[in-house]
Amino acid sequence: MRKLKKVVKIGNIAIGGTNPVAVQTMLNVPVKDIAGNVAQAKRVAEAGCQIVRVTVPAPEDAAVVAAIKEAVDIPVVADIHFNYKAALAALDAGADKIRINPGNIGADENVKAVADACNAKNVPIRIGVNGGSLEKHILAKYGAPVPEAMVESALYHIRLLEKHDFDNIVVSIKSSNVPRMMAAYRLLSEQCDYPLHVGVTEAGTARMGLIKSGMGIGGLLMEGIGDTLRVSLTDEPEQEVLAGYDILRAAGFAVAGPEIISCPTCGRTQYPMTDIAKKVEARLQADHFKKPLKIAIMGCIVNGPGEASDADIGIAGGKDEALLFIRGEKVRMLKGDADAIVSQLVEEIYKL
Repeated sequence: MRKLKKVVKIGNIAIGGTNPVAVQTMLNVPVKDIAGNVAQAKRVAEAGCQIVRVTVPAPEDAAVVAAIKEAVDIPVVADIHFNYKAALAALDAGADKIRINPGNIGADENVKAVADACNAKNVPIRIGVNGGSLEKHILAKYGAPVPEAMVESALYHIRLLEKHDFDNIVVSIKSSNVPRMMAAYRLLSEQCDYPLHVGVTEAGTARMGLIKSGMGIGGLLMEGIGDTLRVSLTDEPEQEVLAGYDILRAAGFAVAGPEIISCPTCGRTQYPMTDIAKKVEARLQADHFKKPLKIAIMGCIVNGPGEASDADIGIAGGKDEALLFIRGEKVRMLKGDADAIVSQLVEEIYKL
């Protein structure tokens, strides 16, 4: 059962309540390279990113926010650390959300300045707690970044904003330790009505990062926790976006675009099934194919059609050929090498 949180509007995207879980990423081009950031923002938007974040270390760097806003139609989040004037500049440049921890920007008057400016523009603030950078007084109290310490940090920052009549808040409470991250989000969800941005921070490169994110983010989503997500990978941001949708799909959420199911192969496999599956997936991704079809690439005619009977379309291989089946019905044989079979299958996919 989805745990319904307060609805928060980020540009043209609403999160919380019954709104779909939004997928976001963060650009990783040096902030001074505005053209590079714009180009990357366009790529992640094409990949399906719904919210994009960019770092704004200093007020003069807010120019990157304005440039991205002109280039893409998705909300832009300004990532701020310590410098409250950078947050004000980002707001002036059109930022749709500010990511800042109010306890890290100095005097209370600085917090008030950011809260008042965000209130005036109806721009939300994401509080981003990280298990690796908790406040010294909280870390001293608990001795380690345990879930209770992370939640106390989040509530501390929330109170700093609420003190200035600001409640347009999103919260994240990330850790690179999956069990700790999940426990912290569960605890926070019980104590907080604000929408939650879920993620495993510093998850790693593609292989381990996907495993940790799938377990942590996917596990929470299946418990009803999470209103927006970012998969943090040491990789290109486009890959984070694709991974985010894959996790949503695996957790049972309705996601635009095809789902490819494929068997692990065995000694009965007589055609280049692995190569075909990868090529079909790459082709549909390159085409930005968005129809929500289940596509099966199966290894052998013996078990393939039966095991994939709930697929919209699929193939099962023989030697230099593959049986095409559509919604459980055998249609015809596709002949040729891997590239020929891929072309014929993709052509049939586009007919559905």
